[in-house]
Amino acid sequence: MIRPLFTELGIFLIPFAVYALFLIVSQNGVTLKSSWPIRVVGPLAFVALLLVALSLVLLAQFSGAPPDSTYVPAHIENGRLVPGVEK
Repeated sequence: MIRPLFTELGIFLIPFAVYALFLIVSQNGVTLKSSWPIRVVGPLAFVALLLVALSLVLLAQFSGAPPDSTYVPAHIENGRLVPGVEK
């Protein structure tokens, strides 16, 4: 469960990283408080939340097993471990 959390956190940070990259390229101070006013951070946070919501919707809609499939869990067959499969 920790991998999806880190994935969503990374998706949330994308707009902030792009803005920080813009500040680096334009030679403004990334660490200066004046480079991160509320009028910039607010829209960045809004876009970040939209990206996270979109990724969660896409993950729910287009991942996982196909409809009407059956998962056969991993099991021992003839003394060998057979991985789980979807039928």
